[in-house]
Parts: sequence; C-alpha cells; structure tokens
Amino acid sequence: MDSKTISWVSYLTIIGWIVAYVNYTNSNPKQQLATFHLRQSFGLVASSLALYLLFWTLVFAVPMLSFLITILWLVLVVLWVLGFIAALNGEEKPLPVAGAYFQQWFTFIK
Repeated sequence: MDSKTISWVSYLTIIGWIVAYVNYTNSNPKQQLATFHLRQSFGLVASSLALYLLFWTLVFAVPMLSFLITILWLVLVVLWVLGFIAALNGEEKPLPVAGAYFQQWFTFIK
C-alpha cells in the first residue's frame, strides 16, 4: 500500500487501523503522511473508547449527563470526517483541538 492509501484506510474502524498499521510496518521507508494519519486515527479510536466507558459510567450514575456525552459523540464524528477527508487529499492537517496532542502522545507509532 502507498502512504495515501494507508492514511485513509486507518480511519476505517479499528480493523482498518490494524490493516493500515500492519502494511505501514512492512513498508520501507516509513512515510510521514502515513505516520501522521495513523496517530490521528488512533487518537480518535482511543477517544471513542474513553467516551464509551464514560458514557456507560455516567448513564447509570447521572442520567442527565448522557445528553452531553451524545454531543461529544457528534464532535468525534465530525473530527473523524475531517481526518478522513484530509487523508483522502494527502494532507497532514491536524484535527481541530486534539490533533496536535495526538501527535505528541502517540509517538510510539513511528
């Protein structure tokens, strides 16, 4: 797979991310575009998982807060669309708000 394909496949669910990561680790040399989008999409997956756990904790403790979690889900969907479009266009455009943090936090993806 080329760098652009790895980039957009990484946004296609966790299985897509795993497929993209395996192809990325087998590629030589490592390409910056693929690294960038693997980190961005991994950050979205990690954020979704954290939000899911928070939702199920809060829905039983404070049902009124579950509405706010729904809003945050919509924000994650918008971020996913923005990341996917950037990957399709071959751009290294960080996601709003969290994209720069994802690049710092997930440096183990090299």
